[in-house]
Amino acid sequence: MRHTTQIELENLYDLVAVKLGVMDPEDVRRLTVPDALVDTGATGLCLPTPLIEHLGLTPIGTVRVRTATGIAERALYSEVQFTILERTRSIQVTDLPEGSPVLVGHMVLEHLDLCVDIKAGLIYNPAHDGEWITEIL
Repeated sequence: MRHTTQIELENLYDLVAVKLGVMDPEDVRRLTVPDALVDTGATGLCLPTPLIEHLGLTPIGTVRVRTATGIAERALYSEVQFTILERTRSIQVTDLPEGSPVLVGHMVLEHLDLCVDIKAGLIYNPAHDGEWITEIL
């Protein structure tokens, strides 16, 4: 069954620049994706290149990834701060071709202590009674 979620994304470097007083908060590059695909087969957060460009993310290297079509190489980009269900963390992102959906992988869900329920979709981890409990980082 296909599950989607809203995800808010902000350029983490921009947020740091705001904290340092060298950028105005309204200049932070951000966007909201209302229908990001929750893909437990994915590992991290994967964004189509037009969204990466909109956020002004910086390429920092490449990574080898396993996809449905085999092993591929993807660009790795600087961190975004992301928010799902009012929980916020940051993560580096990998690129996807234009036209691909935003993919929210299992590491993102683990960082936010979220689970996929077959009927309800994305939910807070029921084992923790709605309290956000995460692994030691």
